[in-house]
Amino acid sequence: MKSKENLVFLGMMGSGKSSIGSLTAKKLRIKFIDVDKEIEKELGLSISKIFETKGEDYFRKFEEKITLKLLKINSVVVSLGGGSFMNKVMKKEILKIHISYWLNWNNETLLNRIKNSKKRPLAINSTENELIDLIKKRSNIYSKALYEIKCDRMSRGEIVKKVLKNYEIH
Repeated sequence: MKSKENLVFLGMMGSGKSSIGSLTAKKLRIKFIDVDKEIEKELGLSISKIFETKGEDYFRKFEEKITLKLLKINSVVVSLGGGSFMNKVMKKEILKIHISYWLNWNNETLLNRIKNSKKRPLAINSTENELIDLIKKRSNIYSKALYEIKCDRMSRGEIVKKVLKNYEIH
């Protein structure tokens, strides 16, 4: 791994960024960082509570600050929050220095994973059509990632193997 380069996972909520990121880090024997967990630890509140009590704008500003700080750590695997890559500053930093992976799933799979979640603030009050619109909008941005992994019909182990294969040829 080059000195400043990290592996960064992005994608919709429910796409498996944390589980795939964690498994990848174990295989590479390096540290794994889940940005959402770091935010929760830092503020002592769940993501849902942060949205509820402080609002999305506050969350996004804090998310940018903490993500940019975490990306400065060398040789780690980072799992972004679902909306992180929408932020132009973070996206530019990730594309310039790091190896990014978009965990892409079909809409139906994502909807089944997120529609009844009480932990995902943007999903709680959204209709299925609103979630599909969000998936489409974010997919246009996620597609800028260095690597896209089409995850449907793949096990977690197969996804990790594909990530590692792309990483080795990088």
